[in-house]
Amino acid sequence: MINRMVEGLVSRISGPVVVATGLEGAQMYDVVRIGELGLVGEIIRLEGNKATVQVYEDTTGLRPGEKVVNTKRPLSIQLGPGLLTSIYDGIQRPLNLLREESGDFIGRGKTIPALDEKRKWDFFPLKKQGEDVCQGEVIGEVQETPLIKHKITIQAEIRGMLEELDEGRYTINEKVAVVKTPNGRVDIGLSSWWTVRSPRPVFRKLPPESPLLTGQRVLDTFFPVAKGGTAAIPGPFGSGKTVTQQQLAKWADSEVIVYVGCGERGNEMTEVLSTFPELEDPKTKRPLMERTILVANTSNMPVAAREASIYTGGWKRCQVKKDILLT
Repeated sequence: MINRMVEGLVSRISGPVVVATGLEGAQMYDVVRIGELGLVGEIIRLEGNKATVQVYEDTTGLRPGEKVVNTKRPLSIQLGPGLLTSIYDGIQRPLNLLREESGDFIGRGKTIPALDEKRKWDFFPLKKQGEDVCQGEVIGEVQETPLIKHKITIQAEIRGMLEELDEGRYTINEKVAVVKTPNGRVDIGLSSWWTVRSPRPVFRKLPPESPLLTGQRVLDTFFPVAKGGTAAIPGPFGSGKTVTQQQLAKWADSEVIVYVGCGERGNEMTEVLSTFPELEDPKTKRPLMERTILVANTSNMPVAAREASIYTGGWKRCQVKKDILLT
């Protein structure tokens, strides 16, 4: 996932913003690691040999002269089985696992794989060897939770013939298929990486044809929303926006819930994180978290980190066809 890294030095620090020099070949939105702790940041401005970096973590104790390592990759997330039931921050760090490792106060620079790299998943092919495939085609599926089957698709810009495709139990980093393309053989696994600011390719845009039943009669009557559409809930502090979102997440006619708490107050996000794992899905009577992904990004996070959480939640949503995105 990481190309040849380039090192620079911190020349100036102003709160969560750091100016670095010596990052040759740096590009906008490259992810960098800063200082001995490896704080995560993102390049937001380039001027000559200077790069302005928005740091996603507390910069207390950081000093001029410390190293800045450019990973030469934009902010990316991992898509695959294991997303459901998970709780992430805006850059896809699993908060529940970070808490187990470092306690209630997450240590700076901590990184943990977004998906469980040791767990094996049962993969069932839906194509046959020798068939021609192209980007977006479903080649198999994984029963991610008792409620949701995860579709395994051909990655973007890949077109060719299925040379290998085997049923079995695999981790997210193992290959399940091989596609023979004009440029060579490409391994296909259960998971893939995608840069959050790059739009996903689509074949066509579907027209809105059916309503999204929210489960709240006042919304369905006066503020109807189409499946595949978007809606906003504007309002002042304490007017009930978060409560309405929680009701939508529980009762809306959707297959998967991606709840992005972007700029939420800490106490409101705490309520979501503590209550959602205990909620029962009214349709199946199973835990609601079996079809839910939570992204927590509170109001004390830097603006760039909050922006990243929107992109992060949006691409998790792309894993399924019918869903609701709450931001």
